[in-house]
Amino acid sequence: MNHTEGGLVIFSANSHPSSREISKRIGERLGVELGKVQVYQEDNRETRVQIQESVRGKDVFIIQTVSKDVNTTIMELLIMVYACRTSCARSITGVIPYFPYSKQCKMRKRGSIVSKLLASMMCKAGLTHLITMDLHQKEIQGFFNIPVDNLRASPFLLQYIQEEIPDYRNAVIVAKSPASAKRAQSFAERLRLGIAVIHGEAQDAESDLVDGRHSPPTVKIPRNTHTPLLLSRYHVTHTLPSYCQDTT
Repeated sequence: MNHTEGGLVIFSANSHPSSREISKRIGERLGVELGKVQVYQEDNRETRVQIQESVRGKDVFIIQTVSKDVNTTIMELLIMVYACRTSCARSITGVIPYFPYSKQCKMRKRGSIVSKLLASMMCKAGLTHLITMDLHQKEIQGFFNIPVDNLRASPFLLQYIQEEIPDYRNAVIVAKSPASAKRAQSFAERLRLGIAVIHGEAQDAESDLVDGRHSPPTVKIPRNTHTPLLLSRYHVTHTLPSYCQDTT
């Protein structure tokens, strides 16, 4: 990548010590020092970000890992992106090894697709490119209207197994559920090992995928009629006005 025109700046948030550690290693490989930024939490838990150097016309990379306090991590990233955008950065790339809320990418009952909401927030804040790794579902890339690089960790895991485990030929690749059998099969084929699949109760029941479209229709109450209505208690409670409900 050619960044000689405007310059390259790498920022690291303070969500986790590993975030700053990986940022330092990336900077050393690129020969770039980490950008100066101050990120802290106020007494009321508000996130404060202060960019302490000029990013005008530069390519900014913000490296952020996800800690146990996921919501604080997200706010740090969003505010840093917005601060760089208002400071006239040429491009803003977010490096997020683990994309938060990625498991909430499907409609379940009357819930919401939270990963779509998070993608919209990142794009609205000013992110121009996203680099992540092993998304929970590939379809999450379609939630963004910016380029998304979904990197894979499998080549490094395979290399680690082959180099660090002397007797790996006697191992077996185990899929913890039938849903992960396809990925386990990919590892087994490349390592030329056997595969085992654990069958059990599915974590996501079929009823959890119901999105509410099968709910009973609203019952229309006839007007100016004395015909008794044979309604269940559920419909009486939820469709009749309070003054029409039988309180006995």
